[in-house]
Amino acid sequence: MINITIPKPDVTITKQNDPETSNIYGFTDFHLIPRDKGGIFMFYNKEQELLFVGKARKLRQRIKRHFEDNVSPIKTHRDEVFKIRVCFVEDPVHREIYETHIINELKSKYNIDKVFYK
Repeated sequence: MINITIPKPDVTITKQNDPETSNIYGFTDFHLIPRDKGGIFMFYNKEQELLFVGKARKLRQRIKRHFEDNVSPIKTHRDEVFKIRVCFVEDPVHREIYETHIINELKSKYNIDKVFYK
């Protein structure tokens, strides 16, 4: 059996209450996520419930796209996202493994593909 441990987040950003300083859906700290790093990201609500897990070759652009486009799986649940955790994982195969493992281990709410626990 393979033992997979979920990596510790390298960056965590939280929704701000002040709409004057908020950028996208209340998040102001996107600059903490490097433009050129790949990895996995996890969206959480205020109750620390995992909402969505994704992976990207360029994290910052992909995370922002979830808040801007009309095809994101969380498009109708964007207001629920309170915290974003990011783990840097450069190897694409490792990103795929971690994403699938986290979706099924922590039972993310809005990932509809890669679910084996139903």
